Amino acid sequence: MTHFVADDGERIHVKISGDGPPIVMLHGWTASHREWAPFLEQLTSDYRVYRWDARGHGGHRLLCDTVPTVQRMARDLRNLFDHYQLDQVIAVGHSLGALTLWQYIMENGCRNLRKVCIIDQSPKLLTDDTWLNGIYGDFDRERSTAFLRHLASDFAESVLRLGGMGLNQRAREKYRDHPQSLDKARKWLREQDPAPLIACWQSLTEADYRATLDRIDIPALLVYGGASNYYRSETAHYVKSRIANAVLHVYEDTDHSPHQWQRERFIRDLRDFIDSPSGDRQTACETLPASD
Repeated sequence: MTHFVADDGERIHVKISGDGPPIVMLHGWTASHREWAPFLEQLTSDYRVYRWDARGHGGHRLLCDTVPTVQRMARDLRNLFDHYQLDQVIAVGHSLGALTLWQYIMENGCRNLRKVCIIDQSPKLLTDDTWLNGIYGDFDRERSTAFLRHLASDFAESVLRLGGMGLNQRAREKYRDHPQSLDKARKWLREQDPAPLIACWQSLTEADYRATLDRIDIPALLVYGGASNYYRSETAHYVKSRIANAVLHVYEDTDHSPHQWQRERFIRDLRDFIDSPSGDRQTACETLPASD
């Protein structure tokens, strides 16, 4: 694994594989570059794949006092593009990675980007009386404040509970009836420094990218879980409705990580999306049949 130095002096660790046009893959909150390992074989023969550990993630000790917010991560992404002189990038973002892409686009437009793939994310996590497409459909500021307190007292269990007690029935049963099955994830979370991850989470709950969706003027692939832990089908269709050149795939009976549950389908959909002509607006604007 290598690294580049961000403009505040922080080391951002990156794994680079393959050769060809650039693909940048951005993992979810509390995860690492390893999230994308199952897809490397099908990508690195034709593309150069950049997988980072986002600031404060992956077990890397922070060198700087900069708070690892989503705004800072979007600046890190721009630093990555500049450092490796990347242009016409295919960017894939899951969860936190999707929010990082939206923050980048809010600040820079679609500069340096050719196409984007967004995986199971809402443009606004917190809900209120006028917005029900955030977490669970009813995760308001009061619930968010309580969750932040829980993160501070028992980080690992709070993260597992967020996913395990959400909308996905299978995840609820697993968390309730077989908690030991989550011991590997529990161990990983307990090995992390919670402070930067909590700071990151707080910045995510303060963000609102609904207006940013209208600024995406490049083709976008949207992949959502039909049984997401966090989002109802209305969230996926809302995002689709706001991005002009978007195609939506809903993977039936999959959770917040649909790409992990249906890996062969995901890599096929991603390759088809990448390899299709950029100017094919008719294809890009279709919504594929989905069961949700």
